Amino acid sequence: MHTKQRTIFCIVVFLSFLNCKIMAQNSLNLANTKGQEVIIISPNDDATQKASVLLKTYLDQAFDNPFLIQNGESEKAGNSKIILEINPKKSSGKDSFIIKSDEKNIYLIGYNEKTLRYAIYTLLEKWGFRKYTAKDSFIPKLKEVTFLKNFNKTYKPSFEYRALFYPDCYDEDFRDWHKLDWHIDDFGLWGHSFYKLVSAKEYFKTNPAFFALYEGERNTESLCMTNDTVVKIVSAKMTEIIKQNPNARFFSISQNDDVVYCECDKCKALNEKHGGPQGSLYYFLNRIAAKFPKTKITTLAYLHTYQAPKNIKIEPNIYTLFCPIEMNRGKAIEESSYSKTFLNILNKWNTTSQHLYLWDYTIEFSNYLSPFPNLHTFSKNYKLYEKNKVKGVFVQGYADIPGDLYELRQYLLAKIIWDTNTDVEAVTNDFLNDFYGDASPFVKKYLDLLTQNQIKNNRYLDIYTNPVESRNTFLSPEAMDQYDELITQAEKVSKNEPVIAKRILKLRLALEYVYFEQAKFYGKESRGMYQKNGDSFSVKDNLENRLQDFLKNCTDFGIYELSEGGLSPEEYRKQWKYIAQNNVVDHLGENLKYEFKTQPEPEFNLKKENGINDGIKGYKDFNLNWTGWYGQKAEVIINCNNTEFNSLEFQCLEDQRHWIFLPTKIILKGFRNQKWEIIEEHKTRELTENYNIKQEHYSFFNISFRIFEKIKIILIPEQKLPDWRERKNKKPMLMLDEIVLTQK
Repeated sequence: MHTKQRTIFCIVVFLSFLNCKIMAQNSLNLANTKGQEVIIISPNDDATQKASVLLKTYLDQAFDNPFLIQNGESEKAGNSKIILEINPKKSSGKDSFIIKSDEKNIYLIGYNEKTLRYAIYTLLEKWGFRKYTAKDSFIPKLKEVTFLKNFNKTYKPSFEYRALFYPDCYDEDFRDWHKLDWHIDDFGLWGHSFYKLVSAKEYFKTNPAFFALYEGERNTESLCMTNDTVVKIVSAKMTEIIKQNPNARFFSISQNDDVVYCECDKCKALNEKHGGPQGSLYYFLNRIAAKFPKTKITTLAYLHTYQAPKNIKIEPNIYTLFCPIEMNRGKAIEESSYSKTFLNILNKWNTTSQHLYLWDYTIEFSNYLSPFPNLHTFSKNYKLYEKNKVKGVFVQGYADIPGDLYELRQYLLAKIIWDTNTDVEAVTNDFLNDFYGDASPFVKKYLDLLTQNQIKNNRYLDIYTNPVESRNTFLSPEAMDQYDELITQAEKVSKNEPVIAKRILKLRLALEYVYFEQAKFYGKESRGMYQKNGDSFSVKDNLENRLQDFLKNCTDFGIYELSEGGLSPEEYRKQWKYIAQNNVVDHLGENLKYEFKTQPEPEFNLKKENGINDGIKGYKDFNLNWTGWYGQKAEVIINCNNTEFNSLEFQCLEDQRHWIFLPTKIILKGFRNQKWEIIEEHKTRELTENYNIKQEHYSFFNISFRIFEKIKIILIPEQKLPDWRERKNKKPMLMLDEIVLTQK
């Protein structure tokens, strides 16, 4: 038996040796030593000359001996060569390029200057070079590199258009390395554009018929799709914009960021004929596209135009940008309950539009620094998009703000949208090992644990969620403690490496942000922001200093706002200070039983009844410490339990942009002798259009409160939405915070 094992071992060693020998025989070995320099052959034209200098610049940093550049035939015929070529005839599609070799030389062939650079960067990556961020590259120290002999491969992208909207994509070198497009340069007119094409300020008063007839009123948030004059105005504006942007590839003619669409008789007939509001939209787009047959016109399939139109032929120069904004980002599409529905919609678009692109949302837009565990979905989703004939992608991230894990997110996404068969685990490990050094094992454990907790809890990940909503799932107190321990270990092993330590500090910001947000929610609880000092409450010791450190670090990292169009670090500090000084209260109602007679919306009732008697008031964020009723009156009953109080106070929120309005009337009732009687009625101020967020304070003083067994508070909502916020399937909402009972 022992002899047999030894024989097997010897055979394995021999085969390994033989395999290495065969590999050596099949490979070019480029050592670039004195006298045997590798020659970069570049034809005598500017484009390839620039490319040869680019390649030499990188290789010279890796090797001790500099590489040589020569034009045409090399003087050193025996030396290996890297031969650069631009040949438009060898294109196999947009952004394709060729890397091949013979017995001696390597050939890099692009069909233009850009794709030749793509070939160079691909070769460099094969030899261990990396570009992790715009400022962080890895240049290996090399004595020799190898390349397979008689290799020939044409590289083609999974998607013909690949725009990534993350911080380092503003850098041209980063985009080139990762073979990315750039929508800011590519679009002469971008995104939601109706308001740019037909100015409401210029036309609405004199020509309201240019705009959508919606819910019986003309509305500036959209256009009439069948108005001939609108077509003429848009066409004229397009002519002007196209002339101003001669190098642009696309021009967007798209609905505004709202759900408004025209319901005039003509538009309504088209919508009924073609399956919905998308019907009149594509009728309108076809008329414009026909006037500009050589111009690529894009439009958003978004909200009310999400579905493909029926029974209509879309002009060949129209590109549909499909925008699945309402989707669970915590689970791959094919594993979700809506998979069948989603694929059905996608397939209908494929049969309707010749050019289907997709707008993907990959982060939490309402909280840029909150962990958002969706990395595990990227590979599967983009494979699914490619399989279902999506031809281009716009991947929205943090724009120019370095949000949580932006470095890894943009790196992974860039690799995947170029090649959906990318080995994500290998790429991730490679990134973590180089980017976080000795701390990488702890960072990997942290990321893995985030993902595991997300999968285990099956949390629906919405792009407009918040850390408080995830407090019972992947951001639970127990999970946060585990994350904290892993990042603490990463901090310890990197403390003597300033570059790595700074990167770990960046990861720490996410946990700090979650802590501060959840602390506002927990209030007086153990993980809250307040502590009891005698008869009053104050912010916990050292918490304000901790907050200051957090905000300074945000500023130092260039995080100038904490959400999309949201607070700056300085504004966050002011908000925090206000909450610290004004939002905690000690009152008699905290020990009483409060009941909901009408049930609030679950997503705005996170603390149940305790949310209106836990001693914590609300602020301007409706997601935090507010209880909300949708399309119904709010009724709350307080069981007085012989409590002596004569003052009752609370706040309601007004945030008209989010359909939150003040009550029209407040009724207080008292219960005694087995019946309810009215104590007081209060009519609130008249409703006017106002988009400032405001907390309205209501105070009631009555010495007879103490005689009742129960007090009922009734808030009467607006009966319907006002004209300026009228939207289909929307109703007025009421928001109520702490009901404070005191004896004055």
